[in-house]
Amino acid sequence: MDNFNLNFIKYEDLYSHVENTVKQYRFEINFNDFNKNIIDPIKLTFDSKIYNKDILEVLENEILRQIDKSNTNLIGYFHQNIFKYMGDFDWQVPTHGFDVINEKKKFMLKLKINIIL
Repeated sequence: MDNFNLNFIKYEDLYSHVENTVKQYRFEINFNDFNKNIIDPIKLTFDSKIYNKDILEVLENEILRQIDKSNTNLIGYFHQNIFKYMGDFDWQVPTHGFDVINEKKKFMLKLKINIIL
């Protein structure tokens, strides 16, 4: 795959992986999903007064924050699941603990990214 300089993944697999991620991207949130996260009314009140915003603006910001958090988690899954395309396809993404594992090669990985500006 010369155009992206990624030798471990076929273009079709990368395209499919990106497409599946984009299709899961969240653009809105329904009331039930919004209420799954307990929102501290005291914090909302402080935010409203300190930032000089009405409570509806503060709630809208919270909605956007929750949507963004979902999408950020989705990108994390994108990073994890791309390992499934490496070489022998023995990479797995467990539901908890490590980010990716390869039991055959005895690899257990926790992925972290450090950005230095």
